[in-house]
Amino acid sequence: MSDAALSLIILGVTVALFVINRLPVGVVAIASALALYFSGLVSVESMTSGLGATVIVFIAALFVVSEGLEAAGITAWVGHTMNRIAGTTRMRVLASIMVLGALLSALITVNGAAAALVPVTVAIARHAGMLPSRVLIPLAYGCSAGSLLTLSGSPVNVIVDEAMVDESGNGFGYFEFAAVGIPLVLVTVAITALIGERALPRRESTALPDDFSDYLGTVTEYYGLDDRIYRLHVGPESSLIGMSVRDLRTDDSPVHAVAAQRAQGATVLDSAQPLAEGDAVVVSGPGPDVESLARDHGLTVEDVAGRHGRAGRLIDRDLGLSEVVIPPRSEWIGNRVFAGMVRGEDGLLVLSVRRRNRDIGPRVVDLAEGDTLLVHGPWRAVDALSADRQVLVVASSEQVRRQTVPLGRTAPRAALILVAMIVLLATGVVPAVVAALLAAVAMILSGVITSEHAYRAVSWPTLVLIAALIPMSTAITDSGGAELVARPIVDLVSDHSPYVLLVALFLLTAILGQFISNAATVLIVIPIALAAAAEVGVDARPILMLVCVAGAASVLTPIATPANMIVMAPGGYRFGDYWRLGVPVMFGWLVVAMLVIPAVWPLSG
Repeated sequence: MSDAALSLIILGVTVALFVINRLPVGVVAIASALALYFSGLVSVESMTSGLGATVIVFIAALFVVSEGLEAAGITAWVGHTMNRIAGTTRMRVLASIMVLGALLSALITVNGAAAALVPVTVAIARHAGMLPSRVLIPLAYGCSAGSLLTLSGSPVNVIVDEAMVDESGNGFGYFEFAAVGIPLVLVTVAITALIGERALPRRESTALPDDFSDYLGTVTEYYGLDDRIYRLHVGPESSLIGMSVRDLRTDDSPVHAVAAQRAQGATVLDSAQPLAEGDAVVVSGPGPDVESLARDHGLTVEDVAGRHGRAGRLIDRDLGLSEVVIPPRSEWIGNRVFAGMVRGEDGLLVLSVRRRNRDIGPRVVDLAEGDTLLVHGPWRAVDALSADRQVLVVASSEQVRRQTVPLGRTAPRAALILVAMIVLLATGVVPAVVAALLAAVAMILSGVITSEHAYRAVSWPTLVLIAALIPMSTAITDSGGAELVARPIVDLVSDHSPYVLLVALFLLTAILGQFISNAATVLIVIPIALAAAAEVGVDARPILMLVCVAGAASVLTPIATPANMIVMAPGGYRFGDYWRLGVPVMFGWLVVAMLVIPAVWPLSG
């Protein structure tokens, strides 16, 4: 058996295992690489070459850049903005996501756009009450279409441009691709809007972060923050100086004095201890009565439940919330607490205390195992609770901040880094992978994210899957398997109408691109296509543009492009979920290519 035939058999078995979906896709991909090695089709260096491939490094760097954008609140800001634009209707949501993906893909490549927009897309879907699986495949397809808006949108575009320069000495213009790219984006959006309801799967994903988009509303309702607690600050002229909390407690007053704290160290005072300047008295009751009490005694009122930063909310770029539970054997057990107190250790304000799922009300208690506290204060102190082994944090403060605080303090730095990366990608001053690595390092050095966050941001299963499939592309190319399939098809139509040749080349390129990288596919097809074009008498420019469009039409399988792979885990997709929408989209692309390319780039030179 020839090496070409053997490589195609291994490819067929790999695809079959993907479709059957009985084994993890990563295991199948690694097994296929091992099969290629043991069959002698690739060396051990080729089998592991994917781990160091440029595309792997590029995608890893883009994951870090995406993490920086999310940590800085830019992702949340884009999500909130898109929520207003997209609304909650299915068609508006799909159109907004796909157009956004297409525009960003034109700037930072198809894979970069997919990596950056997955969290935004998930947030938009949740706001609209849609499963993420209903919008993530459209995101990937919109990014693929948008890659044909500019020269830098995809490596395939660059390969085709270089081939055109070699052929005629005159390549394609930077925005020349948009002549076919804009119709492709419109057709892709239209097809998805029309048949997406039936073609897109309903999948639940276990790879998504918790949804904290309505966290503040949920917490306010659960902890009853509408029941006001107030801190009354004792000033130098206050009549309470020398008096005690016990003196404020009267049976006929609607204001209930809970407890008091010293200004220094936030020590809880005994009810009989005299108050001094700077102390704070915590009370509960109707707002007008509290204000009247404050006026009578020269006190300054701080509304605890309504405590807010400059943005007028309990959560903003400076201040946040955290729910903590007291676990067994915690050193917090026995500490005196009450709603409205400020902890001396970290300056966090206690908004509410619950025991056995009930609010304890305005009174002082000693903490017990299982108690829950809602605390409020600077994000630095809130984040520190995650590292405190004496409490269990209910919700990740990092995720809460990222989903609820648009444009944090590091947003300007992150935005500047993103713009710089886009400029480098668009101008080609440095290779794309270098531009992405520079941006990733800048995110860390500028303090937008930490190195630990950067490591966590990389989707290692996605990278391993892509890296394990790269040897397959190498084996099929080097063994002649791709040409074994391509040559007879082109020979069959080479003596027919130029339009027949265009259709054949489109189908050949698109089908090969579903199983090996579209860059490798285009490299294989270009010399065959140019030879066939010369025989039929067709100009090279429309032929190469058609190959470029077909190379981007990798929409039938998750292994067709890294963008398809990036959305697989967040969408909870299976191997066979892509073709249902992919086939109509690919047919739409074929129609656009046949109508637009000959009109813009005449077939006869």
